[in-house]
Amino acid sequence: MRLRRSTARTAITASAVVLAAAASLTTAFGAQARDEKTLTAASLATWQTDGIVWSVEYARGVVYVGGTFDSVRPPSAEPGEKEVARKNFAAFDATTGKLLPCAPSFTKGAGTVRALKASRDGKVLYVGGSFGKVDHAAVASAVALNTADCSLRKDFRPAMAGPVRAIETTDTTVYLGGEFTDVDGQTRKRIASFSRSGSLLPFRADIDEPVRSILAVPDQGKVIVGGDFHNVNGEPEQALVALNATNGSIVTSFPDWLPERSAVTSLARDGDRFYLGAEGAGTGIFDGRIAGRLSDGTMAWKDTCLGATQAVVVHEGVLYSATHAHYCGLTPGGFPDGPRRHFLAQSVRDSRILHWFPDTDDGLGEGIGPRALVMVGEILWAGGEFTTVNGKPQQGLTRFGVGPENKAPEAAPRLMGESSRTGNVTLTWRAAWDRDDAELTYLIYRDGVLVAAPKQQSVEWQRPDMKYTDSVPPGSRHRYTIAVTDGKHTTPRSEPLEVTAVTKKRPTGER
Repeated sequence: MRLRRSTARTAITASAVVLAAAASLTTAFGAQARDEKTLTAASLATWQTDGIVWSVEYARGVVYVGGTFDSVRPPSAEPGEKEVARKNFAAFDATTGKLLPCAPSFTKGAGTVRALKASRDGKVLYVGGSFGKVDHAAVASAVALNTADCSLRKDFRPAMAGPVRAIETTDTTVYLGGEFTDVDGQTRKRIASFSRSGSLLPFRADIDEPVRSILAVPDQGKVIVGGDFHNVNGEPEQALVALNATNGSIVTSFPDWLPERSAVTSLARDGDRFYLGAEGAGTGIFDGRIAGRLSDGTMAWKDTCLGATQAVVVHEGVLYSATHAHYCGLTPGGFPDGPRRHFLAQSVRDSRILHWFPDTDDGLGEGIGPRALVMVGEILWAGGEFTTVNGKPQQGLTRFGVGPENKAPEAAPRLMGESSRTGNVTLTWRAAWDRDDAELTYLIYRDGVLVAAPKQQSVEWQRPDMKYTDSVPPGSRHRYTIAVTDGKHTTPRSEPLEVTAVTKKRPTGER
């Protein structure tokens, strides 16, 4: 029986330190009193590709990477240096990041790997995309590898008449989604299911446009499907639908969740909730993330960010996303319109944007930046089109962990000052910012001795002016410097500022 759900829409230390614009910072830093803990924003040393990474997956101690590339190279190596041939597929040790010898070559046709998914027991890796050959074996855009020895399985080789863009697995079933309309000579419109040994199953759904993400919910006997589609089984279903896991009939609809020109790019689960990432084109579209309840298909929250989302993953109460958001002004903890921000972290409770802002460039191809995420223990692996991470060269692949951090705050202040009252020196500066610490400490030195350490919260787009007034003997001359610390790493001290304290108050009009 089909259930249609109506969903409500979510609306979108010393007295000497004067913290300017404190009231306006309340919204931006409301998350700091909460208990969500993010990863560090400093990237770990990671191998690179010479092209685009479309998918990353983990199984039994190994991270697998699929995409459109010809080689990989070590961390810090420039393009063309120390390259190792890897044709659209590579494998790395999940802990050390070391390149592994597992290296089947995916070629012919478009010659690209778009989707990777491990079996629930980790023994098999399913690979999809647009390719006609794996090493010397003729295939048709979908295969399976044994993770124990990286060998190509002979039993799972469906003939897909079109690219595969999404894979999902359960203990018994493998779901493929994409652009195909025919599988093994039988009609399967953009989604199909198989036994683990590759037999095509009766599951059938008529979907009018490509499927881009599949989330199996075996405890409820359904699969949630996202993509570019507008109709499923002859009914209007915009970009998101839940299907019966056995026969493909519609079991839950999500009316009004997504406008006509928006598509669902990614799906993730955390307990009794699921999360989606979306992208759209034109005005009136939805680009952000939605949290839904698996039990009844109702919406828990919906953010209001602009800038497409390509991937989502959940870890310890935080929803991480690969995106290029440029406006989140109406989302709690969000930011005004401005530069693209290619990673976000949000509270799964209420969508609040947390203080975690590593970044990439737009990179190659469509200029999207990061496109794929997978969480491996305490390390987040990310792949995509980017060629820089946090302003430094790093192509195609990167990763973030829980620490220790290895980077000081992004900006050291320029210190200014004057003496306008007897025995007082007033110093002013603009707050710095840090990618994963909202509150920073400002170390003020007089003649090389630490005299004050005020604290201030800031973000890149909101850096308040700060002030400190120092009491010194009238007529004395002093050299001041300032440094900024996040508690673990400290910037170099600023250029020195020399100030002489006045001996008496200047009469009005005197210079």
